[in-house]
Amino acid sequence: MNLKPIRSHDELSAALARIEELWGAPIDTPEGNELEILSLLVEKYEDEHFPIKPSNPVEAIKFRMEQQGLQPKDLEPFIGGSGRVSEVLSKKRRLTLPMIRKLNAGLNIPLESLVNAY
Repeated sequence: MNLKPIRSHDELSAALARIEELWGAPIDTPEGNELEILSLLVEKYEDEHFPIKPSNPVEAIKFRMEQQGLQPKDLEPFIGGSGRVSEVLSKKRRLTLPMIRKLNAGLNIPLESLVNAY
């Protein structure tokens, strides 16, 4: 096992190919340890070179609605009347701090997703 930081796309490709070969290796074996370390190296490289932008608050709300099978009327306890819900979902009105707190507490939407600019 000759491990080193991944610094190029070619090295990333080689690491991914090796991960595929090692996939399913038992934990606490030389192969399992190599798989775990390679996975961490790939994750670090991808985080640095392919960062994922923070989600848009409205998209986070819509995603949670889809996950839980919610309709816009189901957001009224968190956002306000149907008109206000419609304005928020169409990005005509920004979320207020009380809305953010209620959405976080009631629907478990991460605060980090709700406070991003959009």
